Amino acid sequence: MKAVLDHVGIAVSDLQASLAFFRDVLGLHVEASEEIGSQRVRATFLNTGPSTFEMLEATAADSPIAKFIEKRGAGMHHVALRVDDIDAALAHLRSRGIRLIDEKPRPGAEGALVAFIHPSAAHGVLVELKQPAPKVELFTTATGHTLGDFELITLSDGFIGLDGGAMFGVVPRTLWEKRLPPDDSNRIPLGMRPLIVRTGKTNVIIDAGCGDKMDAKLAQIYKLDRRYHLDHALAAAGLSPDDIDLVVASHLHFDHVGGFTKIGKDGSVVPRFPKARYIAHRAEWEDATHPHERNRASYLQENFVPLKDAGVLTLVDDAAEIIPGVRYRRSGGHTQHHQVVMIESGGRTAVFTADMYPTSVHIPDPWVMGYDLYPMDTLAFKRAFAREAIEREYLLYFEHDPSMAAGYLREQDGKRYVERII
Repeated sequence: MKAVLDHVGIAVSDLQASLAFFRDVLGLHVEASEEIGSQRVRATFLNTGPSTFEMLEATAADSPIAKFIEKRGAGMHHVALRVDDIDAALAHLRSRGIRLIDEKPRPGAEGALVAFIHPSAAHGVLVELKQPAPKVELFTTATGHTLGDFELITLSDGFIGLDGGAMFGVVPRTLWEKRLPPDDSNRIPLGMRPLIVRTGKTNVIIDAGCGDKMDAKLAQIYKLDRRYHLDHALAAAGLSPDDIDLVVASHLHFDHVGGFTKIGKDGSVVPRFPKARYIAHRAEWEDATHPHERNRASYLQENFVPLKDAGVLTLVDDAAEIIPGVRYRRSGGHTQHHQVVMIESGGRTAVFTADMYPTSVHIPDPWVMGYDLYPMDTLAFKRAFAREAIEREYLLYFEHDPSMAAGYLREQDGKRYVERII
């Protein structure tokens, strides 16, 4: 369990008098004020940096805050600790025999989930656990879209947290944090969003998330959240792993192909989709199976070497046709042989952009990830591709965008934006 200070709650009998000191004398900025009907209290938040003061004023005589002040007088009421997963935190505390006021989380201010630890277990201090509401909308719904003769279905293998600075390279934090606010460890939320291309005869899946082989330490480092994962999304689309005929890798990083394999009943690593052929780029395979210090952490051999051992892997080259209407197109940049997938039917085109446009926030040409091994190649490809995507109205699928699955790239008055479709 990991917790950090979120705020200090202060019970006040006269809010304006309290603000005259904390705001007017100390110079603290009032961020927001919210009435919490269930607790009959008004909470006013003052920014103190990484944490806040929460001024608690009773709005009814039977409010817990009114009773607290009547018994103890105005003053410090509680300390709130922020946690990523409040259910897991409560389970941990119960396992240690800690006495709780709230066995289950309940709604709190700012859309958070909260639960209180009994003061008798915390040496006289009332401790609140708080799981903040997501700063970014998290989109998981399996959603279909018709493109000519194809049905495209965006899926989800959950979410992962990666360092915001690494995700945006030389772009200053003051610019990107407005779009994708980071957590206390500077991680931004990212989706893992595979795509089904469904024809009358063939079900193709492009990438498959990180899967379920990650150990607990790495899952914590990467803030892995697979409470909703690929099996859920496949079921929502009326599919199962047995229904997949072809599995396509944009490239072989763990957050894209971890779901290609799974742990079998005998403990060995086996293909996740038992009836499928797997497609990967030949030169990308060579790089992935001969990693160096810069890329070794992203190329985890258990995710793809078992496919060759099982005899289900096909290696192809640039511009390879996966099925009629679906083909590789080399973008490079992120890895030397990174591929986007072009999907064409009925005179229309969709593009699975993988890590060329990891999110819709990365649309500006110079917004290139620090993770990219060849950033100038990324920049060159983006310059040409963006103009093409606008003029030809490509439907772009964003694999890592936490909130948006797909949209059209538009330009107005020299500024680009994405018109969300899914």
